[in-house]
Amino acid sequence: MSQPFDDIAADLIGMLHRNAPAEEFAVRLSRAEALPDDTPGKSRAVELVRMATAVQDRLEFHQKSEQGMIAMVESAKDLSSRLDLAGLLRAIVARARNLLGAQLAWLTAYDEERDEFRVLVTDGAISANTTKMTVGRRRGIASAVMSTRLPFCTPDYLRDNRFPHDAALDDAFRDEGIAALAGVPLLYDDNVIGLLFVADRYQRSHTALNVAILSTLATHAAVAINNAKAFEQTNIARQNADAARAELERHAHDIQSAAEAHEQLTSLLAKGASLATLCQTVANLLGGSVLVVDEAFQVISRATAPGYTGSAAEAYAPHAASSAAITQAVSESRVGGRSILAYEADGEICRAVAVIGGNDLLGAVLLFRQGDLGEISIRTFERSSSVIGIVLLSQERTAANKSRDVSALLRSLIAPRPDERAVTLNRPERFGLDLSQPLSLILLETENPGPAFVARRLRSGTPLSELVLDEVDDVLVIVSGTVRSQDILKEFIAIANREFGGRYRGIVSKPILLPAEIPALYASLRRGLAVLRRLGVNGKVIDQNEMAMYSVLFETHDQGSLKSFLHASIGALLAYDQKRGTRLAETLLCYFDNNQNAQTTATRLGIHVNTVRQRMASAEELLGFWSSPSRALEIHVALRLWSLTAQES
Repeated sequence: MSQPFDDIAADLIGMLHRNAPAEEFAVRLSRAEALPDDTPGKSRAVELVRMATAVQDRLEFHQKSEQGMIAMVESAKDLSSRLDLAGLLRAIVARARNLLGAQLAWLTAYDEERDEFRVLVTDGAISANTTKMTVGRRRGIASAVMSTRLPFCTPDYLRDNRFPHDAALDDAFRDEGIAALAGVPLLYDDNVIGLLFVADRYQRSHTALNVAILSTLATHAAVAINNAKAFEQTNIARQNADAARAELERHAHDIQSAAEAHEQLTSLLAKGASLATLCQTVANLLGGSVLVVDEAFQVISRATAPGYTGSAAEAYAPHAASSAAITQAVSESRVGGRSILAYEADGEICRAVAVIGGNDLLGAVLLFRQGDLGEISIRTFERSSSVIGIVLLSQERTAANKSRDVSALLRSLIAPRPDERAVTLNRPERFGLDLSQPLSLILLETENPGPAFVARRLRSGTPLSELVLDEVDDVLVIVSGTVRSQDILKEFIAIANREFGGRYRGIVSKPILLPAEIPALYASLRRGLAVLRRLGVNGKVIDQNEMAMYSVLFETHDQGSLKSFLHASIGALLAYDQKRGTRLAETLLCYFDNNQNAQTTATRLGIHVNTVRQRMASAEELLGFWSSPSRALEIHVALRLWSLTAQES
């Protein structure tokens, strides 16, 4: 028997040497145990095979331990060398699957907000649902691990009733074909922050070594996740610190810029810089367009920074669609003392700040730019309004002094006193008025705004600013050379129609040869204005020659009396024209103005003389025969009054 025994021993040593699998040792053991009981040395042979099998198991255990240690060392190296969390977790999951010989492995992280575990990394999955798995902390193996903070294994997950099942998770496991499952917690500071799983599609039990390796890898994953969180928090803190430092630097720069801007504006003010220069400086400092407007929101100065392409300032108008927002913003600024964002349109903002002088509103500064200002720059803008306010007050004082002198001159011309004659003769030259040349006296009534405001408006930045004009007894009075009177009227009418809605009426005098004629002429024109008011004339300036007779005849009558006169005199004619759309009244007036000459009337109206005769015949049927001088005069006067009340100027 020694020879067979020696052969068995040699065979077992050879198997151990080539690291034969456990299945071969099992075959040898079954052969030894199958020998007849009376075979010499059977028990010794069986014992020898069992000893060899034990040695092989120990060698396999040590080999797996060594592989596990190598994997732990590699994972530890990864922890110290990798900053890519996703890549590190993929490596850990792959090692877990390979070391334990599992068909599938995955790692989940705990989401505190949703109170559930969600899959981060998978390896070996064949179903798309596996990568999307989520489970509540009170369902599946997660519930067992969360309650004990210990590993948990099951050879047949779907049939295991030691934990509450999750229907959706069970469906995902069925799709994947999972049977055996082992899960270990990712612990950090005794908190479960995730789970590491290995699974197989057949029933399997895991050894303590397998669980130990899996737990160690889970610890490495937990460290990696918390390192990543710590790195992220550190990075966020660094970014916040960088942002705070940059903000502090910007703030310091803004403060320095604001101080320099204030010094620059103050220096310009001390040097007596003009409003236009200050306006341009503010526009350059703030990178936009700046408008300075008066209390009626009329532009008195404007400037734009070089390179600025916005168009809102150019499109500004006192009565545009944005005027209500600007008016509201200026009102709030006056109350609160700060600038107000009025509106934003097409990428441009309009910021407004009121300019105050004492208790009075002098106007406002409007800033147009692409994007609003920072707080420091807003302060610079608000300080600029104070500097501009000082300039406006200075201009107002200068204008007030000039206005007082002009007002004194005007009053001395229309109501002179004996002791002012020498002064009156010397004063006009200062204001470009030559009393040796023919003069014209213009009286104007305005409504909303009144004549005092209109006088201030005309004196501030209009082509009429150098005229001798002022409000006298609630009437705007202008004295100018006759040669300029028509140009002055055209300019006034353009301004009034544009800014005051055409709410005005006025009379211009005949040429005045001597200053001594002015007082009586002024009184006569005042009477004429009263007549125009009673007639309801609006939006017209009438020549004195047209008004002379009417002032004498109707200055004591009210508007109702004048309408009664017109109705009695030419009412039938006017009604006929209105009903049929004819022009009998216009033709008859032209006929009387041309000494009742039909041919001249036809030429003036651009119609045939027979048409004139036909119209005269129709008018005579309506008004009766006017051959008598008194009746002709009555109709002529009525027609002239009617023409004054016509709407077109």
